[in-house]
Amino acid sequence: MAKYGHEQVIFFQHKATRLKGIIAIHDTTVGPALGGCRMRPYASEEEMLTDVLRLSRGMTYKCAIADVDNGGGKCVLWGNPDTDKSPEMFRALGRFVDGLKGRFYTGTDVGTYPQDFVHAKRETPYIVGVPKEYGGSGDSSVPTALGVMQGIRATAWKLWGSTGLAGRTFAIQGLGKVGAKVAQSLAAEGARLLVADVVPGNVEHVRTEVPSAAPLTPEEILFAECDILVPCALGAVFNDVTIPKLRCRGIVGSANNQLLDEDRHGWMLKERGILYAPDYLVNAGGLIQVADELLGANPDRVQSKTMGLYDTLLQIYAYAEEHDLPTSVAANQWVETRLKTVADLKTIYA
Repeated sequence: MAKYGHEQVIFFQHKATRLKGIIAIHDTTVGPALGGCRMRPYASEEEMLTDVLRLSRGMTYKCAIADVDNGGGKCVLWGNPDTDKSPEMFRALGRFVDGLKGRFYTGTDVGTYPQDFVHAKRETPYIVGVPKEYGGSGDSSVPTALGVMQGIRATAWKLWGSTGLAGRTFAIQGLGKVGAKVAQSLAAEGARLLVADVVPGNVEHVRTEVPSAAPLTPEEILFAECDILVPCALGAVFNDVTIPKLRCRGIVGSANNQLLDEDRHGWMLKERGILYAPDYLVNAGGLIQVADELLGANPDRVQSKTMGLYDTLLQIYAYAEEHDLPTSVAANQWVETRLKTVADLKTIYA
């Protein structure tokens, strides 16, 4: 907690439903913490704790850079999402979330789906991202993919002076809820695609929609020669081992915490001349949608704000260039300045 600046970390369990989890609340300067609930078969409690601490900190930065009135939090559940889930498990989760009395809102993430939180919502109002028929705003992967596309266009403009993507080559790692939509959008604009996923069925699904997409193995995709690498799987993929092997001009993807170390590996990418789009900015579309639910869901407002990620990313690129910084460090400085400004606003008595 001291390392990352967290306010609160809560371990919880419910034996009857086999629920084991952690909620981490990083920062509530701007507003109540908001972050999805991830379910994975973690190798250890330590791995689980590291994941929730890094993810919740990332949510603080994502909320700030997307200009929504929430702070960062995250929930992780320990288990296999294919075999260990039950409606009762998510009802139990809902009761633990309810115990925080509005300090933390949660919804879907890797390994969980909107229908899971229909059950949680029976026990607490502090749930977002449920299906429209239950009062939610629908599939949050749609605006997330739109935000990634806006990040790709901004990066293309910075690299080549044009937002046109036709004829450019994109290597997409991960073809889940977001990656598959990004692949379809890129193909529609005439881009060439290299694709990979640890689940073979995901690759086949995308190739059904985009027959021209060339499949690679998960081991090959990061190091494929391409214009822009699009990581849409899990985090920490850019590190001391992988960065020297990259063969791309830019990196824009939806995966969280792509850099193992934001500072050191940001500098390594800069030194290699690889333009990195900070992940918590370009993947903020889903956050924008679920945060918007707290105001009363408005699809037009969500689309407008998500489209604006293009301009924000160009501002981060300009700031990084002006101050000779890696884009990851520049984005963090921008966020930290905003958090200080908002904290100061709250000194005004209302």
